[in-house]
Amino acid sequence: MPESEQEILLKVTDRFPFRASKHYLSLIDWNNPKDPIKRIIFPDPRELGASGSPDPSLEKHYTVQHGLQHKYPQTALLLLSDVCGGICRFCFRKRPFMDCKRQTVRDYMPALEYVRDHPEVTDVLLTGGDPLILSTARIKEVIRQIMEIKHVGIIRIGTKMPVYNPFRITGDQELISLVREVSGGGKKIYIMAHINHPGEISSESVRAIRMFQQAGAAVVNQTPVIEGVNDDQATMADLFRRLSFMGVSPYYVFQCRPTIGNYIYSVPVERSFRIFQNAFKKCSGLAKRARFIMSHSSGKVEVVGLTKENIFMRYHQAANPGDYDKFLVSRSNPHARWLDDYEPVYLESGPVREWVFEQEGACAGTAAQ
Repeated sequence: MPESEQEILLKVTDRFPFRASKHYLSLIDWNNPKDPIKRIIFPDPRELGASGSPDPSLEKHYTVQHGLQHKYPQTALLLLSDVCGGICRFCFRKRPFMDCKRQTVRDYMPALEYVRDHPEVTDVLLTGGDPLILSTARIKEVIRQIMEIKHVGIIRIGTKMPVYNPFRITGDQELISLVREVSGGGKKIYIMAHINHPGEISSESVRAIRMFQQAGAAVVNQTPVIEGVNDDQATMADLFRRLSFMGVSPYYVFQCRPTIGNYIYSVPVERSFRIFQNAFKKCSGLAKRARFIMSHSSGKVEVVGLTKENIFMRYHQAANPGDYDKFLVSRSNPHARWLDDYEPVYLESGPVREWVFEQEGACAGTAAQ
């Protein structure tokens, strides 16, 4: 890169850090100034002028122990690491990278004691940062403790390491043996992969994912819709197809959260949904199992329909159990980038819901009131 460009980017990294691996840098087409892989990892000067919140989903409200979040009854999040193999520019949890105050756990025993005391928790998600940045010995220590909790049946590992640094997986037989041990012990490991673009999937990445699968792990994928990366139906459809060819289920497609510095990476909600829907049209059923989700402070809000006049949403997960019964309808807003940009009308289930779909114009009038 030209030295002048490096100097500009260094100003960005004073606030929003940069980190990358040799493998990931090798995937970039340096002759393409708009290369999507470069877009994922390299700073953009416009980040400094972008608005946003350091905690758009109010994770602090659901933090029950240091490093442990419990927002939905069945799932607890254990933040094990504040480091990643690389740092996505659109990360929704930038706080650990920007703030010297540690938000992850070193002593995880109090957090696991909380899980033991809450039998409704069936899934523990190891996240951060990226848990696979830690030594396998450290990961094994945590996982073996979780395996002793009878009511926990699933251990999830949120990681981008299969594409950032697949050698972390392919070169560590101890890690694969750990996955096999958990699978043989009556519980299941889910690898929650973060693959945003088909160009991230190298042959070594395919090998890493296959090793996880052969050891008994289920591998699923989640990605936000990112401007300049995957904000077109052809790219998104290609990603869905390639994942399905590897036996990886597309799990969630997220609306980019309004985190500080993220505005330039976000795409309006309704355009994101159209990209998502049009990509589905190009895929087989196995490739279109994802849901389009906004991870709002109140829950995971799924966009389920869009017309010229209205947008339709429901709670896929809800922090307040009473919200599961709510069906959200709002007048279309092409500029909206988050749920808070809409003025929803809450409709109870039953005849009114049928009326909504039958009388689109009447619904629009209702939403305007």
